[in-house]
Amino acid sequence: MIAEEECTLIIPAYNEEKRIERCLADISSFRGPIIIVCDGDDETPGIILRYIDSQVADESGAKYPNITVLSFNERLGKGGGITAGMKAADTEYIGYCDADGATPISEMRRLFSEIETCDCAFGSRWLAASKIEKSQSFSRKVQSRIFNLCVKLILGIPFKDTQCGAKVFKKTAVEALLPRVRSSGFAFDAEILYILYRGGFMIKEVPILWSEMGGSHVGIADALKMLVNLIKIRLA
Repeated sequence: MIAEEECTLIIPAYNEEKRIERCLADISSFRGPIIIVCDGDDETPGIILRYIDSQVADESGAKYPNITVLSFNERLGKGGGITAGMKAADTEYIGYCDADGATPISEMRRLFSEIETCDCAFGSRWLAASKIEKSQSFSRKVQSRIFNLCVKLILGIPFKDTQCGAKVFKKTAVEALLPRVRSSGFAFDAEILYILYRGGFMIKEVPILWSEMGGSHVGIADALKMLVNLIKIRLA
């Protein structure tokens, strides 16, 4: 049984001032370290710091959740933010999820429980047992399926949903991928699975409870960049 205190949760939060309070409320019961990476220009870091200041200690004097804020003046990208969080984490198990709350903390706990039998476990919206409370728009579904097909064709990895923002790892897997990962944007998810898959690590794709939250920062230009980056990853 993995102790929650041995699990670090990383949350990339680029200009999430409108949604970060909902995220903080959801993760409030998490007992492990939480690293929130802020690389935008809005009030997200201030909202988080005010939340931390408002926490009340328990009988032992500890405050939960145990949140660290990493703030950067320059845009890191989703992958760059998660990489910064991974480098700062020092627990045996490390995971990340999106700040929009699409994946509730209960599902992240379930993913951490799966890591006992593999090196990486990640949530998938496209497995038969997955539960989608609020679905993506038709156009976003089409984009997602086209991109996943491109991932399979270009990178040769068999997974149904590389882009779901809910993944957990053993520290040994993180240490293996960090020196090799190059993507700082949204192709990061596909690249790390590619690195681990080619490296012989055991990866488990897990059905997940997920809900579309809207307000995504991913546009058509980002999707085209992701395709170009997939080719660069394969050539490298």
